[in-house]
This record gives sequence, C-alpha cells and structure tokens, in this order.
Amino acid sequence: MPFGDSAPMHIHRNEDEMFHILSGTLRFSVGGEMLTAMAGETVLAPKGVPHSYRVDSPEGAHVMTITRGSDFETMVRAAARPAMFTDLPAPSAPTPEMIAQLGALCAANNIEIVGPPMA
Repeated sequence: MPFGDSAPMHIHRNEDEMFHILSGTLRFSVGGEMLTAMAGETVLAPKGVPHSYRVDSPEGAHVMTITRGSDFETMVRAAARPAMFTDLPAPSAPTPEMIAQLGALCAANNIEIVGPPMA
C-alpha cells in the first residue's frame, strides 16, 4: 500500500476484518477509536463496526488482510484487474465513476461504505 492510501469508512456486515502489519505504519479508526499499528502488530475490525485506515509511513506498507467468509474476497476479485507493471501505480484521486463502482461492488458483497477515506 502506498503512503497516504486510505479505504473509505466502511462496515462489513458478515465478516470480521483483521489487518496484520508486515511493514510500515498505519493509522486506524475502528468504531471511533483511533490507533496506530506498526510491523508485527495486528488490528481487528469486528463485523458491524465502522472502520478505516491510512498508511502513514513514507515508504508505504505491506499488510496481510484476513477475513472469515467470502464477502470481502469476492468484492476484491470483482474489482481487480491484471497488473500492467511490477510496481504500484502512482496514487490518483478516484473519479466519480470509480467511487460509484466501488460502492456498488461493496453493496453487492455486504459491505457498506459509510464515510470518506481518512485524511
């Protein structure tokens, strides 16, 4: 994940989501509580609880995301596209069409977007 990357505030209706930080530093909002996690630490976002994250380390971060069930995985697979390069693309602001598409994919997989990404 590149520096500054942040998911919109969202709720998983059927799945807990765990983030195990492999490298870098992330700031999380889970149920209104703010916390920071670094390499070797794990953060739990229970199902039904609004959460988001932001990559705060300038070098980016590597994170293993774990869920029980298939909602999140199915959404990611539906949103994915083949990589064109070995490096991450440069960050860019999402278009209104991209935001609408993500919202629809999430809704179809029991994930509700309830707010913007973290600043």
